[in-house]
Order: sequence, then C-alpha cells, then structure tokens
Amino acid sequence: MTDSTMERNSDDYKLIFEKEGVYLHTNAKRSNQDTSIPGFIRIVERGGVPALEWSPLEDAGHNAPAVLYSKNDGEGGEEDTKFDPGYEPDWAVISTVKKDREHFSVRESGQWSFSLPLSELYSLRRARFSLGRNFLVLTSRGGHPLPPLHFHRGGSRELLRALSRYINLDQSPVDGRLFLAYPQVPGALSPSLDKLHLFDDAGADLVSRFIHDPYATTFGGFSKVTNFFRDALRPPDSPLHRRDNNNPSSSPQLDEEPGFELITCGVELGPKPVVSRGRPLDQWDVFLDPEGRVKDPELVKELVFRGGITPILRKEVWKFLLGFYPWNSTHSEREEILRLKTDEYFRMKVQWKSVSEEQEMRNSLLRGYRNLIERDVNRTDRHNTFFSGNDNPGLALLHDVLMTYCMYNFDLGYVQGMSDLLSPLLFVTQNEVESFWCLTGFMEMVHHNFEESQEAMKQQLLQLSALLKALDPELCDFLDSQDSGSLCFCFRWLLIWFKREFSFEDILILWEVLWTRLPCSNFHLLIACAILQSQRGELIGSDHDFNTILKHINELTMKLDLQSTLRGAEAIYLQLLQCKDLPLKVQEVLGVYVPSSSSDDDDDESPHIEAGDTQLPPGRSRDATS
Repeated sequence: MTDSTMERNSDDYKLIFEKEGVYLHTNAKRSNQDTSIPGFIRIVERGGVPALEWSPLEDAGHNAPAVLYSKNDGEGGEEDTKFDPGYEPDWAVISTVKKDREHFSVRESGQWSFSLPLSELYSLRRARFSLGRNFLVLTSRGGHPLPPLHFHRGGSRELLRALSRYINLDQSPVDGRLFLAYPQVPGALSPSLDKLHLFDDAGADLVSRFIHDPYATTFGGFSKVTNFFRDALRPPDSPLHRRDNNNPSSSPQLDEEPGFELITCGVELGPKPVVSRGRPLDQWDVFLDPEGRVKDPELVKELVFRGGITPILRKEVWKFLLGFYPWNSTHSEREEILRLKTDEYFRMKVQWKSVSEEQEMRNSLLRGYRNLIERDVNRTDRHNTFFSGNDNPGLALLHDVLMTYCMYNFDLGYVQGMSDLLSPLLFVTQNEVESFWCLTGFMEMVHHNFEESQEAMKQQLLQLSALLKALDPELCDFLDSQDSGSLCFCFRWLLIWFKREFSFEDILILWEVLWTRLPCSNFHLLIACAILQSQRGELIGSDHDFNTILKHINELTMKLDLQSTLRGAEAIYLQLLQCKDLPLKVQEVLGVYVPSSSSDDDDDESPHIEAGDTQLPPGRSRDATS
C-alpha cells in the first residue's frame, strides 16, 4: 500500500490519510522486543474529531485504537514516562500526551499503538540533522514523548500536507526550527509548508535516507532514485527544470549538471603521469630555527604530502597542521599557548560538568547531545585497544572532549560522525586538551559537511561529478545508465574523509596528507576519483545494476590500498592540470583558476590554463581555496 490522502467513511470513523512503511522504534535499552516495528501512520476523524494514529502492520485491517500511548508490560498498561526515543531517526514523528489522561490496556499485537487528537498538538520542531538524517518532533500541550516513527519510504511531507487541513503552523520568533500549531480558522490565510521552509528540498532528504540506509531506500521502491538526486542537486532556475510541454525536443538532457559545463569526450587528456611516493617525514629539529620557529612550513607540508609522518613525530607535526600552534611560534610561545588553551578547555568542560540533572531535564538540546555522544562513543573504533573493553579511560576521554566541543560550538553541537573524526586525534595525542584543539582545527576544514542544510555535501557531489566527467566520460555514462550517476554512494567518503573505508593506521596517513591542503584543498575529491577509476573494470566489465553497484562500493571498505590510491589521485591531478581546454568549473575545483568578478559564467569557452600553471609541483600549486 502506498501513501494516500483519502476519505473512507463509516458511522463515526473517517480515514483521511494513510501511509504504510512507517517504522516505530521501541526502547532497546528497556525492552527485549524488536527495536523496529513496521506499521501505518493515519489521520482519522472519529466522531468528527481528527487524530494522528499509528498501528503496527500486523493490525492491518483494524482501526487504530483510540487510546493514548500505552506499553503492555504484562501487568496492564503502564505509561513509560522516561522513554528514550531511539537512535538515528530519519523523519521521526515524536508526540506527547497529557499526564492526566485515562490509560487503556491494549492487546499484545497493538501494544505500541497510539492516537493523538490534533487539538492537543502544540508544536512541531524540525530537529537537527544527524549524518544525513532529519526528524520531526510533534509536541502536545503537555506530557511525555511517544516512540519515534521513521518514514523509511518517505511520506513525511505528504503527512504534514494532510495535517494542514486541520492546523496552521507559525514559525516561532525565537527558534527558527520550531513551528507552533494553531487550529484552522475558516477563511484565514496560512503559510504553506514550502514557505515555512520546514523541509530542505525533498530530494535532499532522499539523499540522506539513501546514504544512511541504501538498501532500505532502494528496496523501498526508489528504482529510479537518481532522478530524485538530480532534482535535489539542480537549482530551481536551472534550464533543466524548464520544459516546454509543446516541444518534445526541449526535454532535459540527463547528462547535464546544474552550474557546470556539459563535459563530453571532447576534453582531450594526455597520458596519466607516473607518480611515486616519498619517505615519511622523520626529522623535525632540522626545520626549526634556534628559537623554535618552523623555517619553511611549505617544505614541511610538501614532505608530509609526499610521504606522511613517522609515528614518533606525528603528534608534534599534527599540532601545526591543525592550527594548535602557529608555524612561526617559538618554543616559549608554544608553552604559553598550551597553558592558555588548557585553561580555556577546562573552563568549557566545567560548564557542562556543573549542569545538574534537574537543569539538564529542562535543556533538551544538551540532553540530546549527551545521548547521541554516549551512544556513538560506545561503538567508535572499539577494535582499537585504546578504546576497547568496558570502563576504558579512552572512551571517557572521547566522551568528555565531544561534550566540551558542544560548549565550544553550541550552534553545531554534536552531529553523528564527529566521534569518527576525534578518535584518531585522541589516539595520536593521548591527551585530552591537545586532542580537543586538534579537533577544532579539523572541524574548521570540514564543519560545513555537518551543517543541517547539507549544501556543502551537495556541492561536493557536484564537483566530484564534474571531475569524473572530465576524467572518465565512459565510466560516467555507465553509472548514469544504471541510475548511479549522482555518485551519492560517495557521500560517506566525503563526509568523514574516508574514515570507514581505510584501516585505522592508513587513516592517520591519509588525513595528514589531506591536512596539508596540497596540491589543492579538494584533493579528497581526487581520492574519490582514484577509487572509482580503480574499480572501472569491475563496474563496466560486468552486469552490475543499481543495487549491485551499491553493494560493490560498500564492500570496498578496508580493502583499498592507500599508497596506490594516493599515487592515483596525484596522477589524476597532474593529468587534468596538463589539459589546455579543461572546463572552467574543473579548474575551479582544482584551484588553478580564479574567475574575475567581470567574467561571464555563461561563456561556453573554457579558459585556457596558463602554461606556468602546468609546471607547478603539487606542493606549490596555486590553490584558490586554501
């Protein structure tokens, strides 16, 4: 059954909206039951009173009981006043009910069913993005939360449109993500859901669901998921959105991407240069002057880019690469910096450590951060001895640093995936304060990846697509033919810089190479290109389809060779740099062309790269974005 807006009548019952594939997530901490229950979400009218209801799939054919949330614990219905709303919500509907309502016991098959009269709905919050996932929080006019409902097959937008028949939503003047619910007044004008910006575009949420659970999304019926991705990645004013219905020849060209030149096989690339890697940086004092300043930071970066850093020097050099110490600081200045940063760190740590349980109960945002952090910490790099076992001090440090980062950057707070970024830093520094400030430096480079709008991630996917089109049109055509041309299976690669694709030891090398920002600040996109090109024979020379492409890419985890990938990425950079007619957008991604304010973005000609640009070594490239 698909989602539908309908009216089905009986004597006192009218079905207004129904959506299948909405999963209720129970409290795994307090229950031995399944933590995910498929079911239906409905809007119904009972005796003219509209209500939002959920019932499990096994109750299909039965009307959802007109009861409040009750959990059958074997001793009759008992309301769970401390329900933990689960983890990693997609679009979750969380609602609350009044405490003084009568409780009803329900049969075993429907023990999680609920019904919430819409007259009791007080507000709707569009909650924080978490590694590509969003959720809605519906709050009643007083009470406790119900379990989250995950829209595994979409439909949350349709649900809210159906709700708009009964309620108006008005944005809170003090919280841009909070919308207050009011009863519909006949003849009154109310802003549309689109105008309220309750959602980032629907395609962006589809990208989120696809990346976080590609199989669930794919098997949920998105056989042409790439078409949704294309719409999500195109600006509304793109000519590809405008179609003359009277002119069939005006239908959009599927190979084009918004804001990018159409890159075809006309781009002639020379042979791919042979690239070799160097030795790790194994000396440090020779780069310092008598007072401790780094004499040639660019040379240090080039050596790190070429070969990484030996383990014994890694901690010291990382603190420069991540901005903990300025390159021109002296020994004595670094001692003072360490003292000041230590004091500042512990001042911030005291802020959250001193919050009482009673205070935290009234601070849902801090409480939410803590819950997310505790869950992520307990499953981050547990195979590493530094974080393995129970009551491990490494886990306590991981937790404390992430909680303190919430105090440092409360606007961003904690987003799932940040623990993946911190764990190697903590492993190398073995120091709470130093790992924190290294994290802040790392987040300066990647914080846009974690922002709720997802604009930075969409832009990077577009840039990756432009690079691959210039580099390997045949591979792009094949991926397009299999509905995989959006490259959204690379989302996780770019989000946390391949943290889960390479071994822990290799990630230490890869990240220090990327932190040099050489040969350009988008070298991580070239890493992705190198991985995809290394798999072209397996992809093109087989009968892969959309599902098996996803499966193959996912199975590359921990099977990639870092050194060959780095050589391939640098060779791609040099190969593209040697092309005289490289498209403008590709030049911008590579950092070799800075458009002037008077340049015409609609010019079809690709500006030539100056001859001098092709002679720049990787460590001295003109990087417009670094």
